[in-house]
Amino acid sequence: MRLVIFEDEKYDQLYPLSLTRAVFELKCGITSLAEKIRRTYPANEISYFVRDYIAPTLKKRHPSDSVNDIGSIGNDDVLIINGRCLFMNTPPNLSGEEGWVGENNDLVYAKVNKETLDEFHEDSFEELLDYIKSGVKKVRIDCKMINYPWDLIDYNSQALLDDFKRMKKTGIEGLMAEESVIHGPKEQVYIAKEAEVHPMVCLDTKGGPVFIDKGAEIHPFTRIEGPSYIGKNSIILGAKIREGCSIGPVCRVGGEVEESIFHGYSNKFHDGFMGHSYIGEWVNIGALTTNSDLKNDYSNVSVMVKGKPVDTGSIKVGSFIGDHTKTSIGTSLNTGAHIGALCIIVSSGGVLPKYIPSGSWFINNSVTKGFGFKKLLETAEKAMGRRKVQFTEEDTLLLKKVYEVAKPDRDFLIKKSRYGQNS
Repeated sequence: MRLVIFEDEKYDQLYPLSLTRAVFELKCGITSLAEKIRRTYPANEISYFVRDYIAPTLKKRHPSDSVNDIGSIGNDDVLIINGRCLFMNTPPNLSGEEGWVGENNDLVYAKVNKETLDEFHEDSFEELLDYIKSGVKKVRIDCKMINYPWDLIDYNSQALLDDFKRMKKTGIEGLMAEESVIHGPKEQVYIAKEAEVHPMVCLDTKGGPVFIDKGAEIHPFTRIEGPSYIGKNSIILGAKIREGCSIGPVCRVGGEVEESIFHGYSNKFHDGFMGHSYIGEWVNIGALTTNSDLKNDYSNVSVMVKGKPVDTGSIKVGSFIGDHTKTSIGTSLNTGAHIGALCIIVSSGGVLPKYIPSGSWFINNSVTKGFGFKKLLETAEKAMGRRKVQFTEEDTLLLKKVYEVAKPDRDFLIKKSRYGQNS
C-alpha cells in the first residue's frame, strides 16, 4: 500500500510557521506530524502533495519520495492522510474496507483500493480528492487535527509523553556528571550517545520524561523539567527549561523557556523569557528578548490569522515566529504575537505590535522597507553558513515567494507608518 500525505487549503491558518514548510513538517512533541503518520502507518512508498512553491525544498529533504506526482499513486491501494492530522495514543484503525473520513467536508484521510483508482482519469490531486468524496463511502473515525499554530503548543506535552513511550529509550548512554541529579523517576530520563550533561544540572522527571538527544550539551546550572526534549547537537546554557518544551536540533538556548517549540537551528543564547511559543528555523532571539504569554486581565488571547484576530480560547499563548527572523536586544513581544519570516526587529522600547508581516524591517516602532529583500537574503545565507548548511537555489526561490506573499500587508503597514509620520 502506498502512503499519501497531503496539505489542504488550510495551510495558511498555520502561518507564519507553514510559510516555509509543508504543514506536516511542523513538530509536536519529539517528532513532526509526518513522522507520526509514517510511524503509525509504515509504507515502502510515500507520496507528498503540497503547494507548488514548497515542493522543491520538500523534494530536497526527501529525495527518495514522490512530490506532487499524481502518476505515482495509481499502481497500488493507497492510504491518503491529511498532513494536519496528529496521531497520538491509540491510532485510528484503517485496516478495513474502503472509506473516507471528513471534517466540515475536508478530507481527513481515506483508504482507496487500486480498482477504484483505476477509474480515475483526471490529472490533479484536488480532482482525486473530489473523486474519492463522491465515489467512496464516508465513515466516522475521530482524529485530532492541527488547525492553528497554538494547537501545536496545546498538544505538545501530551505528544512528548506519547513519543517517549513509543521510542522505548531510557537510561544514560552518554555522559552525566556525578555532580548532577535526576530529581524523580530515573527511568524517565534518556541521555543518548555523544550527549553530555555537565555538573550542577537538575533533570526533574516528576512531571514527565526528559529526552536528551545525540550530541546535545547541557551546561552547568541548567534545570530541565519533564516532559521535555533537547534535540541533536543542541546546547542548553544555564537555562530554566520548564515543562512541555521541544528544542532542536542544533539550537542554543539560555534564559527561561516554558511550553515552547524551537523547530531547529535557532538561537536564544541569552537571558529572557519565551513561553507558549513556536520558533521557526534560523531565528535569532536577541539578549533579553522576552515575550508575554498571559494578559494582565487573564482574558483569552487572540492571534492574527489571515488578516483577522482569532480567539484562541486560551489565556496562555505566546509568540509564533517565522524562519530567518532576528530580534534585537531588549525586544518585548506581545501576547499572541504573529511575527513573519525574514524579519529584522530592532527594539525601540515598548511592546511590539501583535502582527508583523514577513520581510519587514521593524525600526523606530514602524514597519519599513529597511535595506530590502537582497540584504535579508544575504543575512539568511550567512546564518546558514555559520552552521555549515548550504544555502541553495531552492532556498532562494522559497524565501522570494515568502517575501512576495507578504507584500500587500507589508506595503500597507509601510504606508500607514509614513502617513503617521507626516500627520
